[in-house]
Amino acid sequence: QVQLVESGGGLVQAGGSLRLSCAASGSIASFNGMGWYRQAPGKQRELVAALDRGGSTTYADSVKGRFTISRDNAKDTVYLQMNSLKPDDTGVYYCNAFLGIGSTRWGQGTQVTVSS
Repeated sequence: QVQLVESGGGLVQAGGSLRLSCAASGSIASFNGMGWYRQAPGKQRELVAALDRGGSTTYADSVKGRFTISRDNAKDTVYLQMNSLKPDDTGVYYCNAFLGIGSTRWGQGTQVTVSS
């Protein structure tokens, strides 16, 4: 059973940076894709960034140019580098692993709070 553990969240001032990490218990090189989602209070969970097996990336329009998703297969870890943070980036960030059709895994989430 694949497990995902996020870390790196915290409180930061607007304009600051954070790097989130998602450590997987399995080989991420075998996953079809991985991604980061976030959920703000009172809002639905939304995709922030995704990375497929081939290395192609997808970003929400709101984070393009500020966030970067990357992976280290040797460490079975996916990262989300977040720069120029805004208060609207506040939320719980979840790591997701897409293992195949009908098979996904979620981490427990890490809180990111951006103060103005």
